[in-house]
Amino acid sequence: MSLTIGQPAPQFKLYSSALKEVSLADFKGRKVVIHFFPMAFTGVCTTQLCTMRDSFGYYDGLNATILGISVDSPFTLAKFKEENNYQFDLLSDFNKEVSTAYGAIYEEFVFGLKGVSKRAAFVIDEEQNIIYAEVLESAGDLPDFAAIAEKVK
Repeated sequence: MSLTIGQPAPQFKLYSSALKEVSLADFKGRKVVIHFFPMAFTGVCTTQLCTMRDSFGYYDGLNATILGISVDSPFTLAKFKEENNYQFDLLSDFNKEVSTAYGAIYEEFVFGLKGVSKRAAFVIDEEQNIIYAEVLESAGDLPDFAAIAEKVK
């Protein structure tokens, strides 16, 4: 299932690396940039999230929240966040429901792993509608950061 521009964003509640429940509804009235990534501590995933870390002030200044989502456990994400000094929440989609709802899931990934988040980026507006959607088939590709930034303006 692929999501389209203008469609309401699928709602979710997930646990963060701080073991707090985070809901998309918590951010109504703000833009939300969601980055799905396959696995913590891997090269391209680290690059993806470090790019957002290094741009954090830009997004915060535009009343936008950044969220990272993967199927890693909250404990793995806590260590990943700590080691890379991410200022934004990393959310555990351990049960793969949110990745599936956003059409950002590999049925089978490397090493025979099943149900791993695809690399993807979504921008959700203040009314919680999708205004940008990018789901990448190759885990080696990065999202279009310039296009994401343009949609948040």
